Amino acid sequence: MLFDVARPDAAGRVTARALLRALGWTPGLTLHVDVVTDAILITPAAEGAHAVGTREELPLPAAARHLCGIAPGEPVLLAALPRQNRIVVHPSNTITAVLADLHARILGEPS
Repeated sequence: MLFDVARPDAAGRVTARALLRALGWTPGLTLHVDVVTDAILITPAAEGAHAVGTREELPLPAAARHLCGIAPGEPVLLAALPRQNRIVVHPSNTITAVLADLHARILGEPS
């Protein structure tokens, strides 16, 4: 698993050059974008409605961003899964909750 952090621009695009290159995804590759368990799942798809941008950016459609609570400029965690040829985009509120719980356990405090 490979990770990167990005901030969506006003149009919902995130630059992910290192992850795209690791997966072999090139500009123009068509993608399927779906929301699964408060995360955005991106997979290559011949009939995909979206595509990798010319500047090696990923599209995060408005509906998907809204469902996950992702606002422009807020950081997201991108997790590339090379074996599954997918990228999962996690909103900052999910990462904050997971880390708060982990830190509470590490420090022996209630979350």
